[in-house]
Amino acid sequence: MSSIEQADVWLFRLLNHNLVNPAADDLMVLLTGGRFSWHIFVLVAFFMVIRKGKGGFLVILLALIAVGLADSVASGILKPLVQRVRPCFALDHVRLLISQPHSYSFASSHAANSTAVATVTWIFFHRGLLVEKLFTGLIICYAFVVSFSRIYVGVHYPGDVLAGMAVGICSALLVYLFFSWIMKNIIQPRLMLEESCSHD
Repeated sequence: MSSIEQADVWLFRLLNHNLVNPAADDLMVLLTGGRFSWHIFVLVAFFMVIRKGKGGFLVILLALIAVGLADSVASGILKPLVQRVRPCFALDHVRLLISQPHSYSFASSHAANSTAVATVTWIFFHRGLLVEKLFTGLIICYAFVVSFSRIYVGVHYPGDVLAGMAVGICSALLVYLFFSWIMKNIIQPRLMLEESCSHD
């Protein structure tokens, strides 16, 4: 086992065994579950539409594309490529709070997906009014806690979570940059051309 893997295992045991509280167990199980996440994403989408109007639907679309890309990279590419066994199977005495997933461990798709949404939210709302800044901060905190919950419940190493967060950030940025390129090089020139033709 390399020194990086040893450090990852040591940190996992610290977070999974020592930095826990029985009072937080139910909350972490709730946060790590997919059903609760959908409720959060619906509220996020509702807020985006209220604050951005029709433009909010575009932000939602970009967030969904970013999540799709992040999930494809984490679950469709990295997990079968790296084939890292989850800590609940590889280590003894893991504090496991949910049923054992049988997919590979690296990278965490929960961390990738929630971070992708948080990154898109940050791109479009962090420079807005106070309510939008607070909303952005809450979504970032939610993504962080969801990512941490995967370690807490015993199904991911910290390295899996960090990799998933990196995938989520990069996926959101790539989607936004691609969208910006299309707007600048295709959509805006066509709109300007149509406007100039309408004045002739």
